[in-house]
Amino acid sequence: MFGDSFYDPLCSGNPPEVYKDKDHRRRRSSSWLPASESSSAPFAAPPFLAPRAYKRCGRYLLLFVCVIVFVFVWPPLDGFYGGRARQVTAPECSFPLGSLPWSRVGELRDTLAGYKYRGEGCNVSSLDLHMPLGSICSDKNSMLTAMSSGGRIGRDAPYMPRGCDMQWFSTMEACEILGRYNQVILVGDSMLRHVIGALNILVREDLGYGGVTDWNFSEDEKRQCFCNNQFDVRDCSIQGIFSTADVVKHDPLSLMCPRLIPEWNTDLRIEQIVRYPIPDEERQRLVKAIDSNPSQRKAFILGHGLWSDLEVGRTLNWLDLVLDVIELKTGARTRLRGRSPRRNLPVLLLTPNAAGDKKPDEWIVSQGNKALVQFEHAMAIHAAKRRIDHLGTWNMSIQATLYDGVHMDMRGNLLKAMMVLNWLNLLEA
Repeated sequence: MFGDSFYDPLCSGNPPEVYKDKDHRRRRSSSWLPASESSSAPFAAPPFLAPRAYKRCGRYLLLFVCVIVFVFVWPPLDGFYGGRARQVTAPECSFPLGSLPWSRVGELRDTLAGYKYRGEGCNVSSLDLHMPLGSICSDKNSMLTAMSSGGRIGRDAPYMPRGCDMQWFSTMEACEILGRYNQVILVGDSMLRHVIGALNILVREDLGYGGVTDWNFSEDEKRQCFCNNQFDVRDCSIQGIFSTADVVKHDPLSLMCPRLIPEWNTDLRIEQIVRYPIPDEERQRLVKAIDSNPSQRKAFILGHGLWSDLEVGRTLNWLDLVLDVIELKTGARTRLRGRSPRRNLPVLLLTPNAAGDKKPDEWIVSQGNKALVQFEHAMAIHAAKRRIDHLGTWNMSIQATLYDGVHMDMRGNLLKAMMVLNWLNLLEA
C-alpha cells in the first residue's frame, strides 16, 4: 500500500533492480522491500543512503540553510521590503523606546574618543551622555519639546528626549552648524557661562582644558582645573573662555573649526548680565558686542532666573530689556506681534536646571525643585507669548550630578551645549 511508493529517488542510493526497468517506474506500486516483508512493514525505514545520494541531499540542505540565513539573519537590502528602512535595536538599553533606524547606526560611536586628555583621568564618553534611540525630531518645536521633557533611567544615565530624539554631533558637524552664523551670543548668568565653556570644549576637542583659558594657567592651576574641575571649582570656572576671539588671539591652533572649515569665522561669545535692573555698563557692553550689520546672521541664547530668586516678573523685565537692546542694535525683530511677515531673529530662552542635594538650606524654599518647576512652566508660557523659543533643563538635570547643588558638571554642560546645537541646526527647518 503506502509502503509501495515510499522510495524517494532524490535521497536514495542505487535503486533496486526493479527500478532499472523504465516501464516498471511508471507503475504506482513497487516496493524496495523484499516481497516477504512488503505487506507486513509498509512504513519501514529506507536502507542506508549511497555516497552519491549523500552529496545530492547535502546540496539541498545547504541551499535550505542559505535561504534561512538570507531571510532571517542577513540584514535586508534597502527597499527589499517595500522601501521600509532597516531597524536596529540600540545596545545596552532595556527601556522600550523603539528601534534605531539603520541610517542612525553610525551615531553609535563615542565622538569624544579622539579629544585631548581623553583617558588621562578624564574618561567621558558621548555615549554616556546620550544614546541615540528612535527617529530624530523633524522640526525645531518638536525638538525643543522632546529635549525639555525627556528623562534618564537611573542617576547619571544617558539622557533620552521624549517622543523623538536629538543628535550628538561630531566636531565637524558642530563647526558646520555654528559656521552658519556670524555671531552666536549667549547672555546670562553662570549657567550660561558653563554652556559656552562646554561649546568651547567641543570646538577645541579638549576635555582637559577646553572650556578655560589654559594658555595663561600656572602649573598649580593646571592641576586644579583639569577635566571636570573646569566647572566644579569656582576659581577655575570664572576663568572660562568668554569669546572665540580670545582663543584665536592666544591659542589659535587649539580651535578646530578653522582647520576643518577654512572659511569658518563665527563669533561665539557670552555677555554676563545677571541682575535686574541691569547696570548701565553691562548694557553698554552688550550693545558693543552685537554686530549692527543686518546682513550678518545672528542667534541669541538667553538665561536668567536664580539671580532674580525665580521671580517671574523680575525675570520678564530682564528678558524684555535684553530683547530691546538686541532689537535696537540690529534693527531687526525678536518678538513677532500680530501677523507681521518680518522674520524674527532666533532667540532661545534657557531656564535653570534642577536643584541637587547640596543646595544651600537658605535657598531650598525659594529656589528648590518645586519653585524651579513652576518657574520653568511659567517662563515657557511667557516665551511663547513673545514668540521666542524656550528650552527647559529641569528634566535633563534632576537625575544628574550637581556638584554644588546648583551647577552641573562637565557632562551635564556638554549635554546642554549639544541641545543648543540641535536648536541651531533646526532653525531653518
